[in-house]
Amino acid sequence: MIPTVIPPATHSVGVLAIQGNWAAHARAVSALGHQPVLVKAVEHLTGITALLLPGGESSTMLHFLLSEDLLGPLTGFCRSGRPVFGTCAGAILLASGVTAPAQRSLGVLDMTVERNAYGRQRESFITRLADPGGDLDALEAVFIRAPVIRRTGPGIEVLLRHGETPVLVRSGPVWAATFHPEMTADSRVLAQVLST
Repeated sequence: MIPTVIPPATHSVGVLAIQGNWAAHARAVSALGHQPVLVKAVEHLTGITALLLPGGESSTMLHFLLSEDLLGPLTGFCRSGRPVFGTCAGAILLASGVTAPAQRSLGVLDMTVERNAYGRQRESFITRLADPGGDLDALEAVFIRAPVIRRTGPGIEVLLRHGETPVLVRSGPVWAATFHPEMTADSRVLAQVLST
């Protein structure tokens, strides 16, 4: 008898595709065998099982979300219990507090984020993050005009740090990174997000 091979579950993963590095996120989703769905309007949220908020310019993204009446539906999706992952600007959008300067956000994660805290583009860097004994040890992390998580609330689990600074956090199925995992070949973070 030939054993039955059960393929891994395939997600329809929404990628907010209004500005920023959404194409790299879509490629990362495809590389894991899932179906990327570009989200540019409210109707694109229908039928997706997970959502990625990419890096880019958070104030530009916020302006678009407000002008297209997408902020409320996006917030609702982020609170629906389905996997959500915000990277860099996406992490800023998910935060409950934003500084330098202050701006509105989705308020989904109980944390305060300082925009562009590492400095200008020339201060961008690549490093390896330690997770001794964990699933994410020696993860390559690309920081580009990255924000810094200055405060985390009691419901936030810090998964990785750069020095003392949290750089990968989660609260249930909602994850945020201040670096860009989609810019490396290491798919461990996204794979974990989509398995929650």
